[in-house]
Amino acid sequence: MTFALPDHISGLENLPRMPAWVTSTRAETLEDVAFLSGAALNHLHLVLGHEAVPQALLRDRLALRAAESCVGFSGRSERLGELRDAVHLLRPGDLPGPAGETYLAWRHAVERPVSIKALGRALPSLDPGQIAARLDAGNGMPVTRAAMVQEAVLTEAPHAEVPALILADAALAQALGWDQLMPLLAAGLKRADLRKQGGDLRIACHRALISSAVEAVRLATDLARRATHLKAVAPKLRAKGAVDAVEMFLTRDAVAPSALPLPDRAARRLCDRLVDLGAVRELTGRDTFRLYGV
Repeated sequence: MTFALPDHISGLENLPRMPAWVTSTRAETLEDVAFLSGAALNHLHLVLGHEAVPQALLRDRLALRAAESCVGFSGRSERLGELRDAVHLLRPGDLPGPAGETYLAWRHAVERPVSIKALGRALPSLDPGQIAARLDAGNGMPVTRAAMVQEAVLTEAPHAEVPALILADAALAQALGWDQLMPLLAAGLKRADLRKQGGDLRIACHRALISSAVEAVRLATDLARRATHLKAVAPKLRAKGAVDAVEMFLTRDAVAPSALPLPDRAARRLCDRLVDLGAVRELTGRDTFRLYGV
């Protein structure tokens, strides 16, 4: 017996799948690993061009994962859930703490198209001239350019992992012709890779981008399905402000009911309704101070 997929889901079969040889081939030389990372990035580029992929949501979720990696590089132990809490449960006047600041930096980095001004918002400790100079430190092919930017930043400031990786991803995006920064390098690199230089660093960046691009494609496909379902059930929502609430879920990794454009009780009811419809998930497992996301 076969089961037909709902119309709003079946169209997602057009999303291209990552070729198995990209992940199954063990590359040892710089030439081979560069070929595989190029193939993985090209495939990710094709997936990002699919209209069903919720681009802002994908970037925001990848930003969270990049932040988790950077927090780990600094020797801290905060995980995804704790990073969400550090930002989404902030009260007016509260400070996010070091881990929260790292997450906010990545969120700001992906909110707007890549520019000196946008990167300055993510990295307020750097002035526009410093950001431009660091981006200009890279040249050549996209991954080589990104590695050179990362190396230049960390050579000057060995503990500036967050600026180095944000600017490296920005350089990669510019070289690939992407308008928006896509957090990829941080999640694929190991702490020891950050101290590498030259050819060793380029190989590490290529390997990181293979794994990160594969994961980004998987995540993009999953979020496309979830976002399509959310859009399909949206007409069933009768609460005033539901349209704006759905748009928030389609662009943010996590949303607190208090952030929705509805009264508190109505916001909680809407979240419960969306969970019942299978359109969003409760992310914390708590009975209070809950967060919801696609």
